[in-house]
Amino acid sequence: MPKTTFERIVFSIIMSMTMAYGMEVYNVAFSMGYALMPGGLSNMTNIVFIKALKEGAFMCPLVFAFSNLWGNRLGQKIAFGLVNPHKDSPLLVTIIVSACTVLVMCPTMSLSASVIFSIILGGRSVLQLPAIFIGTLIKNFPMALLWNLFAAGPITRLLFKKLFSHRREKQLKACDQNS
Repeated sequence: MPKTTFERIVFSIIMSMTMAYGMEVYNVAFSMGYALMPGGLSNMTNIVFIKALKEGAFMCPLVFAFSNLWGNRLGQKIAFGLVNPHKDSPLLVTIIVSACTVLVMCPTMSLSASVIFSIILGGRSVLQLPAIFIGTLIKNFPMALLWNLFAAGPITRLLFKKLFSHRREKQLKACDQNS
């Protein structure tokens, strides 16, 4: 896990990218009607991934900004009310922190997406925002939680470990030489 400010920024960028892209694939597939077809999302075509890249390109900076402004901190605060990182299993702590971060970030990003895609780009009345937001949140929350726990989180931790394993090895060697 990240130890320095630089490492936290890199970790946050990777997590923002994996969450934004995964959720955009899901939402683009929904908006293209795949969820309503017989066979559901298994009817997706590759165009979904291309469209999701375009939308993810401007949603990713929002995820990064909101998670760093309040999402990560508030998620950790809620999580640490439920688990103790010094006493509880690291796996349990990771799962609870991830779930609590989704608890904060999913409403944040669902509201942002509702405003951007339905009000600004979709031309719907701002008076409908509460209903649009609730519908978007209901659709996105289960996917955001599962995507974070089973895909984005593990992928991010794996990539982070690969990127920074050489730094850790150098630090360990330097500590060994100083001993």
